Amino acid sequence: MATMQRFHVAAGTYHTSDRQPLLLQAYLGTCVGIALYCRATGIGGIIHLLLPEPVSRGGACQPEKYAKTGVPVFIEALLARGARRETLTASLAGGALMGPLSDQDLALDIGGRTAEVARAILAAYAINVIQSETGGFFTCCLSLDMASGRCTIEPAGQRKGLPAAESRATDPAEITASMDRLQPIPQVALKVLRIIDAQGHTIHQIADEIRKDQVITARTLRLANSALFAKKHPIESLDHALVYLGQDQLVKLVLSAAVQSYFEQTSVGYSLCKGGLYHHAIGCAQVAEALALKTGKVDSGIAYTAGLLHDIGKVVLDQHMAPVYPLFYRRALEEDENVQSIEKRLFGIDHTEVGHSLARKWSFPPSLAHAIRFHHHPEQESEYKLLAVIVYLADVLLSRFHIGVELERLDTRKLTAHLESIGLTSIHFADLVDLIPERIFKAMPDESGGVGLKG
Repeated sequence: MATMQRFHVAAGTYHTSDRQPLLLQAYLGTCVGIALYCRATGIGGIIHLLLPEPVSRGGACQPEKYAKTGVPVFIEALLARGARRETLTASLAGGALMGPLSDQDLALDIGGRTAEVARAILAAYAINVIQSETGGFFTCCLSLDMASGRCTIEPAGQRKGLPAAESRATDPAEITASMDRLQPIPQVALKVLRIIDAQGHTIHQIADEIRKDQVITARTLRLANSALFAKKHPIESLDHALVYLGQDQLVKLVLSAAVQSYFEQTSVGYSLCKGGLYHHAIGCAQVAEALALKTGKVDSGIAYTAGLLHDIGKVVLDQHMAPVYPLFYRRALEEDENVQSIEKRLFGIDHTEVGHSLARKWSFPPSLAHAIRFHHHPEQESEYKLLAVIVYLADVLLSRFHIGVELERLDTRKLTAHLESIGLTSIHFADLVDLIPERIFKAMPDESGGVGLKG
């Protein structure tokens, strides 16, 4: 009997297949997924849509991201493969709301508009929608079994067999002890952080510091050739990295390599797939950088670093997650409780407070310490407020459009106000979604038995 393979359909892409032991899956928050299957031929597939329609001229380069252009491309690809239009059936899922919306915030109902466009195109092709779960606030996993044609829509992050008993709260002294045991961030990374914060650095200063640490150098080169950063040319040395990537990209690689070992220590807790916390950290860094460049409100290098480090406190709390995980998981997913409030209840402290303590202990620049502490509530007045807003928005974007990596819920009730603080309105939100680098979606971490939601 052939082993069932599983294929993750990344946001902004589609995948088609013939009848075979293959499970196609798309993890959906505000994104919309469509599964099409032809029972006559066994041909089918899934498309994972980000937005209702292109928001810029660049949209023509990747039509699969948008319902208006992607759904026709997807349908025609299935027909070209041999599917019969008259026997195609559709299942529609996703399109979750960003959060509670007022009449003034209807522009934020991106998922609803994406679903509407998708339905209209399916109707134009006379394709019957036999299953649909869209809207609301839930996130889900759309699965299509290519061996049987069975399509399911289930809550994302669903883990069966969790103990029903309430878990004990963790002694705060244990959290403090874990913080004390955590090895400080490498000196080369701290020096690079301070050089960047001073905004007067030269690449020679940074390269000299990097070369002093062989471990960081090796990690930097490995990361430079990974799916998250890889270029056309293989990067074989720091000098190659300087030539092919430039000094700004090299700095980001060094910092990313320096924190990788921390996030790799995490296990069953916040990460919902292998490498989930680190993947989210890199993604948030890249989106924060893109937001900073678009708005011009904060330095893009500092924004990248703040995005990379914003969840460093979770590294500590994750060490204590195993005994309380069933309760943590149920409250986050089934009772829809804010993650910070769950952390306070179970640990007596939340990850932003732990992260802030580490930032001070390790002498991070004040700008980074503030962003770490207030990235969930960036309205806190400070000279670094806009940096916290940028990190918050990056976190929100990933939490709604890149599901299945990390368990967290963010408060979006003040989203419009936060957008306005950096000179944007809710109308611009689709533009921000379009800023998410394609490589973040395509570099989805390896799953380790049941991925879920971050949202």
